[in-house]
Amino acid sequence: MHALEFRDVDFSYGDPSQDANAFRIRKLNFTVEEGEFVAVLGHNGSGKSTLARLANGILTADGGEIRVFDTVLGEKNLFEIRKQVGVVFQNPDNQTVASIVEDDVAFGAENVALPREEIGRRIDFALGAVGMRELRGATVSRLSGGQKQRVAIAGVLALKPRIMILDESTAMLDPRGRKEIIDVVLRLNKEEKITVVLVTHFMEEALLADRAVVMNRGDIVMQGAPSEIFARSDELLAYNLALPRIAVITKSLREGGMSVKDTLDISSLADEIAGELKCGS
Repeated sequence: MHALEFRDVDFSYGDPSQDANAFRIRKLNFTVEEGEFVAVLGHNGSGKSTLARLANGILTADGGEIRVFDTVLGEKNLFEIRKQVGVVFQNPDNQTVASIVEDDVAFGAENVALPREEIGRRIDFALGAVGMRELRGATVSRLSGGQKQRVAIAGVLALKPRIMILDESTAMLDPRGRKEIIDVVLRLNKEEKITVVLVTHFMEEALLADRAVVMNRGDIVMQGAPSEIFARSDELLAYNLALPRIAVITKSLREGGMSVKDTLDISSLADEIAGELKCGS
């Protein structure tokens, strides 16, 4: 079943008839299956964040149709759609509404008028899912960047969405913080069966996705399994995207005469290198 579907969607910032350089999306078709983990890649201005904002009605399409679990997104059902499609943005500080962790997580659930007992259960579930139960009484402003983003994810989870969209949610974090968030997202996808759309410009983050989508100037120009996408290095470079470091290393080893296969797994690459060195000794 399609969790999210764009059918011939049009959108523009400004008036393309007056400004030839105005950004626009034209006849965009895009689907995400229920339970799928999709990484949306692209350079700045490619349209990937616009796609994320269209998906739950933050932006309104100029034409075409957006469906969430086969329900057409529109003004009349916007509230219900947003309970199913949660979005986590880039800066966790901009999403904080309360000073204490558990109060912040409860905010969304309180706004949809859930019973107090249910709110308590959802706070516990959401904080447990992101590994923050022990910090439920902590002051949000004193947390690390990665911890703050986990609280932001917990706030979305408290609404129990079926789809989670992360719009550059790791962009402001250090490598350790980025790994924390990706680990949480992967676990939510695999264990809680939440459909995930990860919008990112970090190519390494796409390695764990089921499918990678590359956007350029409002169009989807490439899509497929991450291994298939990263094998097309010349095309990626044409869209101002760099290969993940492991792909660069693999390519360099082959150019140096070592017969190693394309892989996105560090352990597999290490085993191949060890095998090559053993054969050559």
